[in-house]
This record gives sequence, C-alpha cells and structure tokens, in this order.
Amino acid sequence: MKVSVIGATGYTGFELVKILRRHPGFEIADLTSDSSAGETYSSIYPSLRGVVDNKLVPNDFSAVANRCDAVFLCLPHAASQEAANFFHSSGKKVVDLSADFRVRDKETYETTYGVEHKYPELLEKAVYGIPEIYTEELKSADMIANPGCYPTSVITPLFPLLKKGLVQKDFIIADSKSGVSGAGKKPSSKTHFCEVDEDFKPYGVFSHRHNPEINHILSRASEDTEVTFTPHLLPVIRGIETTIYLKSEVNEERLRECIKEYYSGRAFVRFIEDGSAPSLAGIKDTNFIDIALFKKGDMVIIVSCLDNLIKGASGMAVQNLNIAAGLEETAGLI
Repeated sequence: MKVSVIGATGYTGFELVKILRRHPGFEIADLTSDSSAGETYSSIYPSLRGVVDNKLVPNDFSAVANRCDAVFLCLPHAASQEAANFFHSSGKKVVDLSADFRVRDKETYETTYGVEHKYPELLEKAVYGIPEIYTEELKSADMIANPGCYPTSVITPLFPLLKKGLVQKDFIIADSKSGVSGAGKKPSSKTHFCEVDEDFKPYGVFSHRHNPEINHILSRASEDTEVTFTPHLLPVIRGIETTIYLKSEVNEERLRECIKEYYSGRAFVRFIEDGSAPSLAGIKDTNFIDIALFKKGDMVIIVSCLDNLIKGASGMAVQNLNIAAGLEETAGLI
C-alpha cells in the first residue's frame, strides 16, 4: 500500500517516516511540506541520509492523491479538516493525527478549539483510533481519528474498569506529565530550553483541550463519566506518565484481572504485576503502554506510561492503518 505523510517535517512526521521506511506492507509515496518543498527529507533530518532522501513536495492534495492509497495527516488542529475531507472524498484511507475528528459532538469540538467544524458528517463517520478498544470498527474504517497522547494514557487503563462498573465514576483524578516534544516542533517562549530546564509545572488547569476528549470517550464506557485532568510539563524530551486516582469497593485482584482480560493478547498493552510502577525509560522509542495498579482500602492508584510521539501519535497511527488495511497489527512496530 502506498502512503503519504501530509506535513512530514514535524516531530510526529519524523517518527512516522522512520516507521514507514521499515514497514513491510507500506511504501512511502509522498512527504509534503509547504515551507520546505524542494528540499530532501534527509537534509532536515540528517540521521536519515541515504535512508530517506525523498524530495519534499508541496501540499498539492490532488497530485498527492494520484500517487497513494492512504494518507497520514500531521497538520495543526483545524487545518486537517479540509485535507481530511479532500482525501476521504477521493477514496483514500485517512489517518488524522490532529484533534479535528476525535470528538463526535460538533458543539463540544467548536467550544474546545474555537473554530467551526465544517464537516460534521465526516466527524460522525470517523473511528476513534485506540486500536485495543475499537478494533472491530477500525477493520472497515476509511476515516480514523488518531487519539491524543494524554487521552491515550488515561483512557486505556480506565475504559475496561468503567465498562464493567468496577470503579466510582464520580471521583477520578488524572495527574499527567509530558515531555516537551508534546508541544510540537515550533518553538515558543514556554517550551524553549531555558524555560523548561530544571523546572516542573502544571498548565491548562481545568481548561486543557484534551479533557473533553477524555470525558467524551470514557462516557462511551460509562455514561456521564467526568475526569479531573491536570497536565504538567516535564523537563525531558519525550514520554508521558499519568497517575490516576479513583475509588472502588472491588478487591485489587479483580481490578487487575479486568484490565488484563480486556487487553489479553494485545501486543502493545503491558500490565506490570511485580509491584513496580512503569517508567518513561521503560517505554521510550516504543509503541507500548505500560500499566500498573495499586489499591489500599477503597483508594485505587493506576500508573501508565507511553511514548507521546509513538504510542501517543505516530506508532498508534500506523497500528490503526495496519488494522484498517488488513495487515498484522504489529507490522513495522516491533
């Protein structure tokens, strides 16, 4: 299958290109960038010299569509709407890594991102791409909304517990920390080295745009679920660690078994049972999410870790297209 990456020069684009280059079932057709069109990809990422020397092409969607079967959209939020509609209308499989199709409720999207959603019919059609939860829907999907990195770390461990009604849904706190690459490649005064190094701070308190996405998806497991979500910026390049606090009267073993059974046989969900907690070092540069659960009295603590650029973005995108294309879910990822 020939695939193109639209907006290939950002961090998620770079991770995608590396995965696609070694993928046994996908062939890179086009890598696009309006700002760097005409340059070779390896001139921007020298580690790929002699490996990916493709010349970057502009975002001429018609020309790109003629040369591929599927596209990965690595465009900013709101900018993906037009591209997704064009490629979907052209009969291509679309995996959108922005937030433009993650929340099916048009009003929630517009309130969260402050822009109009022009394609509500496509919004309804998009499959939310946590592969371990929406496997069956992904098998026939041609429009895939790749999840946010923070939401993946929160939703994955909580979904089975809420679906089975084993935890109290009126008390769920997700305390999340991310490396700076989660803010994207474009520098800002809040993310350059001098501001981030030797510091640690929360942001988006009660206002982060991923909170509606988390609540929207978890409410499919148990209606009207609300999570109190607070993100923090870590002075590291990559990785997300999320600590979730919740309450349950169910014993610890049953809670553990619920998560393990739900994800039984899924290659990229690893449940840690030796009493230790996941760490960023344990998932860096992989498509795994590591999960551990602890309980004392009625208080439950769940810890999850993932690489925000791979399992939180590009690796998951490939995992989603693998399923949609009828390939092995792990192809190109292990």
